[in-house]
Amino acid sequence: MAERRCLLTVHAHPDDESSKGAATVARYHDQGVYTVLVCCTGGEEGDILNPAMDRPEVKENIAEYRRNELKAATDIIGYDEVVMLGYRDSGMPDSEANKNPASFARAPLDEAVGRLVEVIRRVRPQVIVTYPEEQTRYPHPDHLRVHEISAIAFDAAADPAAYPELGAPYGPAKMYYTVWSVARMKAMHLRFVELGLESPFSEERVQRMLEGPEPTFSTAIDVAGYDHVRAEALKAHATQVDPNSRMWFGIPPEVQVALPSTEDYQLGRSRVGPLDITGEDDLFAGIADLA
Repeated sequence: MAERRCLLTVHAHPDDESSKGAATVARYHDQGVYTVLVCCTGGEEGDILNPAMDRPEVKENIAEYRRNELKAATDIIGYDEVVMLGYRDSGMPDSEANKNPASFARAPLDEAVGRLVEVIRRVRPQVIVTYPEEQTRYPHPDHLRVHEISAIAFDAAADPAAYPELGAPYGPAKMYYTVWSVARMKAMHLRFVELGLESPFSEERVQRMLEGPEPTFSTAIDVAGYDHVRAEALKAHATQVDPNSRMWFGIPPEVQVALPSTEDYQLGRSRVGPLDITGEDDLFAGIADLA
């Protein structure tokens, strides 16, 4: 029996699915791809970044608020299924939360990998999107652990000897890593300057963007027409995203559409071809057509 096309994304906290690749998921969902999100933590340690939500009752019930925000955002994006991996937000390095045995970063690696393997074998994605190994600019323990378990689970899910109690072996075809589009950030900065607005990027970051090397990526997904999905999904995370944020919403929508309209990825693992590719425009490229 031919299998459905399935895209599985693995993220650390509620809101990561909206800031990284939301438009890509929305596009594939509209094309009939079954889309699944694995959210590894509940985001309990997230700071309240929207002044309008900085209230005692919100702080006291932040986990519940973030669950509700995640539901609203994933409905907007078009995820068919959301799986909570079941761990607590680990917080930043050396914080008290990072020492909590219930946190994602402190969970036994074998256990966390097994939970992801079970999802992979059940939903059978051809493509997995996760985080890269290189994360020096934002070394959050949960983001690092997302890469770690994803890389191991990619192999373990296909291994009959690994986790035999968690379903029949299944090997995804490809794994991609999210890449921030420096071209888009450069264009954003220049639009702010042209409009006489204050750029959301620090002078140091601007210099790094303008003078530093572009991050490598193999695949650029055209998401023209889906910017509104990204924006609406981000706003659904009302505790985490200020609707007045210059970074996300400082450029008028009519100007946004003129910015580079791709989301970039680096092919990290493949069972269907080489890794040293460039110019790819489809995460499912090279995978046999499925009904």
